[in-house]
Amino acid sequence: MSETATAKPALSIHLCAPRGFCAGVDRAIQIVELALEKYGSPVYVRHEIVHNKFVVDGLKAKGAVFVEELEEIPAEHTDRPVVFSAHGVPKAVPQDAQTRKMFYLDATCPLVSKVHKEAVIHFRRDREILLIGHAGHPEVIGTMGQLPEGTVTLIETEEDARAYTPKTGRTLAYITQTTLSVDDTAGIVAVLQERFPEIVAPHKEDICYATTNRQEAVKHVAPRVEAMIVVGAPNSSNSQRLREVAERAGCRTAVLIQRASDIDWQDFEGIRSLGLTAGASAPETLVEEIIDAFADRFDVTVETVRTAEETISFNLPRELRDMLSQAQAASG
Repeated sequence: MSETATAKPALSIHLCAPRGFCAGVDRAIQIVELALEKYGSPVYVRHEIVHNKFVVDGLKAKGAVFVEELEEIPAEHTDRPVVFSAHGVPKAVPQDAQTRKMFYLDATCPLVSKVHKEAVIHFRRDREILLIGHAGHPEVIGTMGQLPEGTVTLIETEEDARAYTPKTGRTLAYITQTTLSVDDTAGIVAVLQERFPEIVAPHKEDICYATTNRQEAVKHVAPRVEAMIVVGAPNSSNSQRLREVAERAGCRTAVLIQRASDIDWQDFEGIRSLGLTAGASAPETLVEEIIDAFADRFDVTVETVRTAEETISFNLPRELRDMLSQAQAASG
């Protein structure tokens, strides 16, 4: 067989940067790993620590046990650490942990905690609160659960914003989920501000820097490529938004996959250019796995397209800072 007959087709991969883990996800995973190191297994985690099966399975292998509710933790293990996920939890959950005399570590992303604090401040100032977000998402459940039931009204779409009727004569205020589409949220906010010019906005944008940066990178890359892959879980809000952003930016094929084994190769027949990014809870090893899978079938060149630098990091809970210092000293 001639050399030409066996040559792989050329493929240019445009690798979005920033992509993958954000500071909040990195911190949450570190909390579980350091808790296992300090306290041994099992360490219980309420809900998936982040929305990524690969990450969750890796932590399970190290001794983490995932539960949906605290009551699932055996009575004889109530002295074991329990970690609350990065998405945040309703106020009733730590209260329940205290009642059960459990030792808990809160891995809520500090940017989600910021939204919780905003909600409480609005409540104390006797404002009527709207939350822009997706029903059923753990972050939304956690944020609404900071205040008495019925205090916060969820707004999911521009239609919801147009149809909303204030319940009281009090000042309106809005907060948002941190992992939303920047453009969709801007549309909803525009409707609310047009209808209610006095509505109180967050002091600083609630959509987190990582969500914004990853969407901007996709907007930059998607129009240049024939197909786009977002590495992430189907229940990951920020990953789903990245796929939608790619579609809206004009990319004809935009798919969300968890790892290389999920690739439907028919979607990528005949392409010469591919965009690749990862949601904020997807580890870089899965991105590399997908590049390797394409390299088996194509003559691949990889170009990193960077649209922002990220230098943010968050402090760990006090109980684990000594473990981090020891780990850094050992690796140094």
